[in-house]
Amino acid sequence: MADEKLAEIVEELKVSYWMEIETVMNYLSNSINLDGVRAEEIKKSLANDVQEELTHAQNLAQRIKTLSGVVPGSMEFQASQKSLQPPQKLTDVVAVIKGVIDAENGAIAQYNKLIQLCDGVDYVTQDLCITALGDEEQHRREFQGYLAEYEGS
Repeated sequence: MADEKLAEIVEELKVSYWMEIETVMNYLSNSINLDGVRAEEIKKSLANDVQEELTHAQNLAQRIKTLSGVVPGSMEFQASQKSLQPPQKLTDVVAVIKGVIDAENGAIAQYNKLIQLCDGVDYVTQDLCITALGDEEQHRREFQGYLAEYEGS
């Protein structure tokens, strides 16, 4: 694998890694902060998804290291998931659901980017990203169903 291409893959893996770490933080906070009877199912789903997103981050970190990259520390973190921040009104379940869908859309786009970047070059990273992509698509679909129910669609 050419050094330039390898460096590009490692950088994109880092982007995905940070996206997963930020998602873990936001899913964790929302799984605890939401209030109300209607929030219980969403809280449970987010709490369960924390471990899966953390596993994605761990897999990405291991792949970064395997490709001779350095897994970044917290000083390199820059938050970007504005729509997934805990809502002002802690009973605003719909805002959290929409934030989850936004985060999943971002992850899906990033994994698709990596899959294309790795095509014909790095099949191991490509396979890792294809698996994570499937998980993210499943999460998105689950929360699209929640949104339809909450909006009465």
